[in-house]
Formats: sequence, structure tokens, C-alpha cells
Amino acid sequence: MEATQPRPLEGVLVVALEQAVAAPLATCRLADAGARVIKLERAGGDFARGYDTAANGQSTYFAWANRGKESLVVDIKNAADRDLVLRILERADVFIQNLAVGAAARAGLASDGLRQRFRHLVTCDISGYGETGPQAEMKAYDLLVQAEAGLISVNGAAGEYGRVGVSICDYSAGMAAALGINEALRLRARTGVGSPVKVSLFDIMAELMTVPLLQHDYTGTGPERVGLAHPAIAPYGGFTTSDGATLVISVQNDREWAALAGDVLQCPELVDDPRYATNPARMERRAEVDGLVQAFFARHGRTEMEAKLRAARIAYGTVNDLAGLSAHPHLRRQRVASETGDIDMPAHPNAGLVRPAVPSLPKVGEHSHLIRQEFSGDTACRRAAS
Repeated sequence: MEATQPRPLEGVLVVALEQAVAAPLATCRLADAGARVIKLERAGGDFARGYDTAANGQSTYFAWANRGKESLVVDIKNAADRDLVLRILERADVFIQNLAVGAAARAGLASDGLRQRFRHLVTCDISGYGETGPQAEMKAYDLLVQAEAGLISVNGAAGEYGRVGVSICDYSAGMAAALGINEALRLRARTGVGSPVKVSLFDIMAELMTVPLLQHDYTGTGPERVGLAHPAIAPYGGFTTSDGATLVISVQNDREWAALAGDVLQCPELVDDPRYATNPARMERRAEVDGLVQAFFARHGRTEMEAKLRAARIAYGTVNDLAGLSAHPHLRRQRVASETGDIDMPAHPNAGLVRPAVPSLPKVGEHSHLIRQEFSGDTACRRAAS
């Protein structure tokens, strides 16, 4: 996208009654694409602001999900503030909320009612388990949904359970919400009428669990927890070099096995040996196959092994720690300004998206005065604000 072109969502106004991670990530994507996002916060601010101070004085979670937004402090239980929100929604394109199920409705901001009142409005509700059913009102934090959706049961190595080390449920739900909102805006462009988007963390994780779930439902068994290995392909996993690096290799087919065995391991006799020539055969002897590969890796250093794998066109990656990620040659960064200092974070995954040079994190209520002026019921105030 050329820098002179407008961003895709310029002119779109989003009102976000949001907290924590999932909904803020969705609206962050919309803001990155040019939408104006008014974040409604309680007097103390989004509680994610207080998770830590590791990002140059800011919460890492808040910094991740809130760049480029405006902060308006409101009390949605206060009639005057609720009227202010309704005046903003009259001119808004999108309303998104991820409060506990029923909380927005109790404050007079139920999505269905808002769309009846403002037919152009796209609404998005993010919940843990949906709005009906026995667990609809349960709290649904990321780790809890990882557990409920079975993700933990297929994650990591055998032995003690371990969580996925990032907020995978929140992130996935936020991206699904952003996609759904864009689809609804596209539909509105044809019909003139807004539509609902309803996303639950559990639904998103269940969809991500499709492959192991279908394996279970149609064969009676699902994948075992095999650490860095692949449940159905061999050799596929992590192998340690003589200097202590762990390289993960992926042999996707028998042609690649021939390249690994003949060109890398220097064992051409293994290529056509019926005990190893096909993936089903290698899976039957996985321990033996992995042992052969590991023995070879253990005799060579990382640099040498990388060169051999590249020459044979075997897919591989290095198990990096956070220092390795921070110094990775493919890590793109973007700078975000904040009241405590600039934060250099991973860039938007769409490298072609036109963005402001340095978006900023809003202070709590930073834009309250101007927004209240802009959406005041007083006509003269509205003209002055504009």
C-alpha cells in the first residue's frame, strides 16, 4: 500500500466498552487500520493498565493492545454519562464490548437494543462461553479457556500439564472479532444496516482444536502430548547440536527423508530401506529414527548443521529464547509513545499497512474533555469542538 493512500478504515468511528485483552486487541487492529477508537474507561482505567510496569513504565498487556486510541472516562451506571455514550453511538459505526455477560445490558447498552435504535450500528460482543448455556456467566480468563477447550491436553510434553505461554485465547478471539466487524461493515455498505458480531473465547479455541477433536471423534483417540515432536510425522522435532543449540527439523514427505538420510546424515542405505522409506514405517520406529538423527546432530555444531540442512533443503528452525527473538533479523518493530517513555514493540503483522509514524498510548481520560465537548447535547459546544 502506498504511503499516500488512506488507511482502510479512516472515517470509521468505534466505541469500545472494553477491558483486559480480547476486545482491546480487536479495536487495536481497527485503530491500526485507521479507525477512530474511543475507549470507554472507568475512573481507575482499564484494569490491564495495572498488570505490570515492564514496558518502560507501562503495562506490557496494555501497551500491546491500546495504541492509537482515545480514552474517555465514563460511569455507565450514571444516567448523564450513559446519555453521552448514546450520543456518541448515534454517530458511531461500531460498538464493541467484552464485559461480563449481561453487564452492558444492565447499563442500558445491550447490543440488540442499540441496533434497533441505531440501525446503522455494527455491534460486537465478546464473551467467554457465549451468552447462553450452563457456563455463560462463568469468568473466562485465557488459561481457564485453554483448559476447558482441551488445548492443555495436547500441548507440550508428557507429564505435568503446561499452558500455552501467551494469551492465545484472547488473541484469537480479538482477531476473530476484528474480522467479523470488518465483514459486518462490508455488509452494511451494501444494505445500510448494521449487524451483530458475537465471539466467544471457547468457540474460537474449539475451532482451533478441530484437527485433534476430529481425530478423537472419528477414531476414538486423539494426539498424545509429544513435546517438540509431531504426532503423525517422523522425523519432526527438536535435536540438540554439539554446542547445545536445539534445531527443530521438519521432514514432510519421503522425498525430504531421502535428502535428510542421504545428503545430511550420509546414510544413503536408509533411503530405500523399507523400515524407514515411508512415513508410516518411520512412525513405527520413531524412537530409533529420532535416535539416529540425534546422534548425528550431537557430533556437529549449530552453524555446521544449519549449513547442511540448508544445502539439503530441509526445513528447520532454531529454538530461540526471548533474547534470541529480540535480536532476530526478521523481527520488525514499531515505536509507540507513552507518558512514561517510548516502547518498541513488534510491528503490525501486515507489513503493507500504512500506519501513523508513532502512535501513542492514551492516558486515563486523556481525551475526556474534548470528547465531551464534541458530543455535548449543546449545539454551540458541538460547533466549537468541530
